[in-house]
Amino acid sequence: MADAASAAVADLLGEARERTDDILGSWAERLEEEVGGRLGEALGYALRTPGKRVRAALLLAAYRALGGRSAAIAGVAAAVETVHTYSLVHDDLPCMDNDDLRRGRPTTHRAFDVPTATRVGFLLVPVAARILAASAAELRLPTRIVASMAGELFQAGGIEGMVGGQWLDLEAERRQLPLRELITVHKGKTGALIRAACTLGGMAAEAGSHLLQALSAYGEDVGLAFQIADDVLDATGTSEELGKPAGRDAELAKSTYVVLLGIEEARIEAQRLAHRATAHLDRAGVPAAALGGLAGYIVTRSS
Repeated sequence: MADAASAAVADLLGEARERTDDILGSWAERLEEEVGGRLGEALGYALRTPGKRVRAALLLAAYRALGGRSAAIAGVAAAVETVHTYSLVHDDLPCMDNDDLRRGRPTTHRAFDVPTATRVGFLLVPVAARILAASAAELRLPTRIVASMAGELFQAGGIEGMVGGQWLDLEAERRQLPLRELITVHKGKTGALIRAACTLGGMAAEAGSHLLQALSAYGEDVGLAFQIADDVLDATGTSEELGKPAGRDAELAKSTYVVLLGIEEARIEAQRLAHRATAHLDRAGVPAAALGGLAGYIVTRSS
């Protein structure tokens, strides 16, 4: 049974990667032609950055759990991944984490230059809006739902979510945060977009508020568990395994769950959050097989 569940999660992640990468590849070609020059090339480079596509898989699973069946949902997942890509392009800049590698290849500012990468990050936000609008039209969603989805996505990617969390993360370098403050940082920096991915899947399925609340609660716990697992991997993995420099948290003297809790206790906390996430779904009557499997994958992955 465990092997079957693992295979189902692997299949879902594989599908999310294939379908999302196809859409992002098409948009990369489109932008290279529309924008042209070095900036167009850099936009295409960023959009083609490979990844696990966990957020996309969560969105697909949430959509299907609530009865959604249209293949066009992959476009919503691609919009979420575009916002995520914008955050990574900026996160890697010298003024932030100053990373040379991302997912096994040079970061955008290393492949091009800092001003170009900075512009790429900003421009990917309206690109995400275009991808979302195109997908919503294919899904034939009512205007009010499309507006709510856009609000959910860009609030998660802005100052009340990802941007605000990144700001707090930079402010916290070289000092140790108490656990409560660390949770606040990562609910924004990492958790907001993961939560939004889950909620957007439910919105696209035109679910009611009770079910959306359950998906949001699930996504919030899974998002925090994801960050804890990342902290553990940064402390225990190799650069080859991670596709980016290992040990950067220690090098930047960042507050992490590993620093505060230790490796084993951090792993236990990630597992606890994954179980709690699935319990939110169970209580609301949301089918939890795929989403529960993804929660388990998130806290046991090796990269």
